[in-house]
Amino acid sequence: MENIYLIIALSPLVGAIIAGFWGGQIGRAGAHWVTSTGVGISAVLSLYVLYGFITGTNQVFNGAVYTWMVSDGLRMEVGFLVDNLTAVMMSVVTFVSFCIHIYTIGYMAHDEENWPSESLAGKNSYQRFFSYISLFTFSMLMLVMSNNFLQLFFGWEAVGLVSYLLIGFWSVRPTAIFANLKAFLVNRVGDFGFILGIAAVAMYANSLDYAEVFKAAPGLAGTQIEIFQGTSWSLMSVIGILLFVGAMGKSAQVPLHVWLPDSMEGPTPISALIHAATMVTAGVFMVARMSPIYELSETALSFVLFIGATTALFTGLIGIVQNDIKRVVAYSTLSQLGYMMVALGVSAYAAGIFHLMTHAFFKALLFLAAGSVIIGMHHDQDIRNMGGVKKYMPITYWTSLLGSLALIGFPGFAGFFSKDAIIEAVHHSNIAWSGYAYFMVVVGVFVTALYSFRMFFLVFHGEGPRDEHAKDHLHESPKVVTVPLILLAIPSVFIGYFTVDAMIFGDWFAGAIHVLPEHDTLAALGKTVDSGNGMLGHFYATLPFYLAMAGLGVAWYIYMKQPDLADKIKGMFAPVYNLLDKKYFFDEIYQAVFAGGSRGIGRFFWQKGDAKLIDEIIINGSANNIGRFAGLVRNIQTGYLFHYAIAMILGLLLLLTWFVII
Repeated sequence: MENIYLIIALSPLVGAIIAGFWGGQIGRAGAHWVTSTGVGISAVLSLYVLYGFITGTNQVFNGAVYTWMVSDGLRMEVGFLVDNLTAVMMSVVTFVSFCIHIYTIGYMAHDEENWPSESLAGKNSYQRFFSYISLFTFSMLMLVMSNNFLQLFFGWEAVGLVSYLLIGFWSVRPTAIFANLKAFLVNRVGDFGFILGIAAVAMYANSLDYAEVFKAAPGLAGTQIEIFQGTSWSLMSVIGILLFVGAMGKSAQVPLHVWLPDSMEGPTPISALIHAATMVTAGVFMVARMSPIYELSETALSFVLFIGATTALFTGLIGIVQNDIKRVVAYSTLSQLGYMMVALGVSAYAAGIFHLMTHAFFKALLFLAAGSVIIGMHHDQDIRNMGGVKKYMPITYWTSLLGSLALIGFPGFAGFFSKDAIIEAVHHSNIAWSGYAYFMVVVGVFVTALYSFRMFFLVFHGEGPRDEHAKDHLHESPKVVTVPLILLAIPSVFIGYFTVDAMIFGDWFAGAIHVLPEHDTLAALGKTVDSGNGMLGHFYATLPFYLAMAGLGVAWYIYMKQPDLADKIKGMFAPVYNLLDKKYFFDEIYQAVFAGGSRGIGRFFWQKGDAKLIDEIIINGSANNIGRFAGLVRNIQTGYLFHYAIAMILGLLLLLTWFVII
């Protein structure tokens, strides 16, 4: 099996290298064929591996494939840990990525129109884009398949680097350059905490291998360290919080969430790839993988729970006032990532990964459907200019409806099982902040339904597009776009029902995820309902169902029956609207404090250090002093003989005086 795992990881890399270095020679068709084939091979083999774990024919693989260096007993290796958790992640990542590769062929078909004719960056941009997304897939596979912290960090940083390249892919747009720089810098903040957490693991466990660290963790549970003199901290709490700071950046949790909405400046396929199954879910996967560490610190779990709950509601509220179709879906991603973190915070790791899986399909579907609408609207992304798209784009309409129903947790759809499992797990938890989290995620159900169907009704229903030119040319997208929509719509509907029993009520993650008995909220949930059919049989008795239907109903009434009511509500709650429209002023604060402060420090060192001290005093000052000395000496050299005679007599008198005194 080791060879199969190597092929899974390396196939996208091979495609990325060929398309990247020889894109000009192989052409556009060659680039999308070689990269799509590489990712397709990984997807097929990943599903084969997953099937092996389902049937029990595959065994857990944990081994090094390459030893890079050994330093003082600390082994630095490339290795794979493939278990049930990894198999699920591999399958989700590669399948969604493959669908996005196929979709990209249609979406980027006219990419040359996005570049000025004189732009060198626009040359072979199509091939370069496919190289980037294939490289992105390789990076994510290395992350989820790693069996040690060094490789985890490599994959972690690699997805960050490639996301920087992809978000700013249209480099002739200043907004894209600003967005990719913002994403890069914000992620560096989180990654600083992440690498400190890895350093603490290496320092106290003297190993970077997962198995060895997890084995040593219980013995380190009582260890106290002093970060500041006189203050004692639990080592496990420090490691857990530091690692989670990295997850806050990568998975866009408050307050490090500001980069993700701006990443919409990249092409729509990369928005789907980043937001669905890859980069933003890396933090969720990492915390679940580190469950043996987090279970030893309720402080770290409570921190995860509080941040996740705050993100779930407050970022969802921003989605209500967004008018860019991609940004609405982006804030939906932020909110759903908060739900996943909430699950991890109450030790319902299985529910968090389950929601990660279901969310990957319907969120990728919603992004690609949004891209299909954008193509039809000639790249107009403002939902206020849309309407009536249903009759022009029926496949996009129906797949978007299925994705929206899955997102709000409509009974029977994938999101219903995963989101309800999280909410009920929080309800059964006694950990600190669980009451706060339960309130936030329950209210979040109403908010999710409201912004999801606000967008749906404004885009697909109503009289028609405001732009008559768009109305005349609006039609369904080509099959290369609609087929991936259909492929993603199928699991968006059915994947939850067919997997909930194994993942939530079964032992699918046994051995891969560690939960202490006192933290096992899913076991407590199992005493109420013990199967997916049980959840379906009791949905009418749960508060989230009625809140979701209320959100859908409010969206229908405001945006379908009383369209003028939206403006009236906006006027009545103008301060709240402005607060949400400004995204709680996070960007303004960061620009003023951090960006402005950094520029201020740089300006001080430039004006006082560089210009004043170095240029004026040291460099120019030296020259000026030499000039003044030369001017003094020049005055002595007068050229008159009697001046020199007087100087000689005075010098002789001074020498005689000195000899007499001595």
